[in-house]
Amino acid sequence: MNAIAESYVLAAFIAFCRIGGCFMLMPGLSSVRVPVQVRLFIAVAATGALLIHLWDQILPFASKQPGILLPTIVSEVLIGAMIGLVTRIYVLALQFIGAGIAMMIGFGGALAPGIDDSEPQAPLATMISFSALLLLFVFDFHHEVIKALVESYQVAPLNGFFNAQAALVDITDTLSEAFLMMLRLGSPFIAYAILVNLAIGFVNKLTPQIPVYFISLPFVIAGGLILLYFAAPTLLSLFADGFLATTLGR
Repeated sequence: MNAIAESYVLAAFIAFCRIGGCFMLMPGLSSVRVPVQVRLFIAVAATGALLIHLWDQILPFASKQPGILLPTIVSEVLIGAMIGLVTRIYVLALQFIGAGIAMMIGFGGALAPGIDDSEPQAPLATMISFSALLLLFVFDFHHEVIKALVESYQVAPLNGFFNAQAALVDITDTLSEAFLMMLRLGSPFIAYAILVNLAIGFVNKLTPQIPVYFISLPFVIAGGLILLYFAAPTLLSLFADGFLATTLGR
């Protein structure tokens, strides 16, 4: 293999490090339901497609010297994983508030295997998170992730190493924004749970001879399902808008 062919292969591998690191943590593709071979083939295909546009930004810095190549590989994997982690934080936050919603309306007791993760979740939380993930793919969120990967070479070029401080700031900001967004999305259910449990507590104090908890549980679940029926479209819409505007628009 001559020097030109070596530089081409090396440039493709360096691009694969950033793209593969992003796809490793990206919501949807990083699911345990997606086989590892499928994820690998998608990353290789995306690398081949994007390498044409990134050629001039990668090839001049593709060096086979171990003192330069190894730090470059580590930096590229960390940058790609950072992009994928920022997008995944919002989905994890939605799973958390989904589990909280299920608990607040009386559906948190029964756990079932998750769709996106292997850990058991409440069926209602699984339905909310899976619906939001499906909605993101309908809105071409994966195209926005690929666009963010291409634009990341302008923000974090190959001639600079991974900036841990900037990455930590991005993760902190994303966690803060995700917390505020999920608090806003779950606020109707939080208010419902406070009011209903307060009313049930008053009734239980007035009639201690009656097991009010077991009698009131069907009414709590019914009220929560009615609230979820009217709030679900707005909840998913606000999540998709906030995700695309905040995560991929930074």
